Amino acid sequence: MPQLAPLAAWDPSAGLIVLIALAVVALILLVRAVRIIPQARAGIVERLGRYHRQLEPGLALIIPFIDRVKPLIDLREQVVSFQPQAVITEDNLNVQIDTVLYYTVINPKDVTYEVANPIQAIEQLTLTTLRNIVGGIDLEEALTSRDTINTQLRTVLDEATARWGIRVNRVELKGIDPPPTITEAMEKQMRAERDKRATVLTAEGTKQAEILTAEGEQRAAILRAEGLRQATILEAEGQKEAQVLRAAGEAQAITTVFGAIHEGNPDRELLTYQYLQQLPKIAAGESSKLWIIPNEVVQAIDKLGSSVGNGPAGPAAT
Repeated sequence: MPQLAPLAAWDPSAGLIVLIALAVVALILLVRAVRIIPQARAGIVERLGRYHRQLEPGLALIIPFIDRVKPLIDLREQVVSFQPQAVITEDNLNVQIDTVLYYTVINPKDVTYEVANPIQAIEQLTLTTLRNIVGGIDLEEALTSRDTINTQLRTVLDEATARWGIRVNRVELKGIDPPPTITEAMEKQMRAERDKRATVLTAEGTKQAEILTAEGEQRAAILRAEGLRQATILEAEGQKEAQVLRAAGEAQAITTVFGAIHEGNPDRELLTYQYLQQLPKIAAGESSKLWIIPNEVVQAIDKLGSSVGNGPAGPAAT
């Protein structure tokens, strides 16, 4: 029988290699046993191929080579845009509709084991639901009822994706593209509506301008009439004051002349002579067609003539 080598013959360098190997294995096991889960992420742990537990954000420990962590699942809201899809409306028009979907994973276990490809499943479900909804309405209603279509889509999708661990937050229709012929007809209709609206606005503006012009002219006429009335009143008041002043002046002159006459104590012959001097002025008036000499004046003229005729003999007789 072979004999074992004595312990004293053990090589110390071989022991060091074994220790180093054990340390490396322990480090590898430690690294594989420690997992750090970021915030807003979730990890699914399978033990021997079966679901074991869900890893929350933070530090987690697993059993190496027994537990396996599947790829991390993002718990934030996700946005996915689907390619335009052909949809036939109720009036048999083929339109292209592209959609945008906003969803959130609420159950990492269900989204991992209930559906193989959640994005593809949601896309196909969206397309089917969209065809059912748009197929029951005409093109005009589809173009004007986007909010209603979005709400119906979200309701159907959220109900179907709930068992997949996904919550559909919003569904938005990015665009509804009718056929080119329909688009051209719609543009012509919109252009006609704009032209009609512009004509109505122009006519309304012209009407308002004419109304304002008429009101302005009416106000100007009222102001002119008021100005003429005020001018007439002022002119009448001026003439009245002038007449009052003239009458006062004439009265003052008459009073002065009358006083002077009384102070001078004129005789009848002097008064007759003054009257005769005023006769040409009276006759010079354009309206003086006929004028009458009082009898007293005629008698005074006779006396004046007699006195003038006897003038030279008077002193001689005297």
